[in-house]
Amino acid sequence: MERHVKVPIDKNTAKELRAGDYVYLTGTIYTARDAAHKRMYEALEKGEELPLEMKDNVIYYMGPSPAREGRPIGSAGPTTASRMDKYAPALLDLGLTGMIGKGKRAETVKEAIIRNGAVYFAAVGGAGALLAGSIKASEVIAYDDLGTEAIRKLEVENFPVIVVIDSTGQNLYETAIQEYCRL
Repeated sequence: MERHVKVPIDKNTAKELRAGDYVYLTGTIYTARDAAHKRMYEALEKGEELPLEMKDNVIYYMGPSPAREGRPIGSAGPTTASRMDKYAPALLDLGLTGMIGKGKRAETVKEAIIRNGAVYFAAVGGAGALLAGSIKASEVIAYDDLGTEAIRKLEVENFPVIVVIDSTGQNLYETAIQEYCRL
């Protein structure tokens, strides 16, 4: 099914999405990769506030290349999501509703997705220049010292993703293999 969804995403909308849905996101999402996730996790362990509200937000696992003149961002392809698996359950428990990356997730992340009524999206790896065309604005909001791994606020329009793990735990990576073997 093809869906157009406004971001941030509330839990009710997240629960309507199903593994295999093609989704076009419009609104605000945030970027954070390994170093930013580690720093946020350490802040949580110290009882400190995070630089962004997790509730209903979507984090895109991406570190952009430098922007060309007149563009808000450079190539903006996804990074491997499993590198954030250690940190994702804690952020999901704080209300994070969506994550965008590429590749499989740990069972602990899947359990946290189900527990919190969240969703994991995949963006197409290798299509960073194409994906950048859906990003209309980019602003560093935290951890500027991390360079490309700083947390950015992105304004996106019809940003294309696919639901990989839905709020019921259905996993497209698993069901697609089963369907292929059945055929």
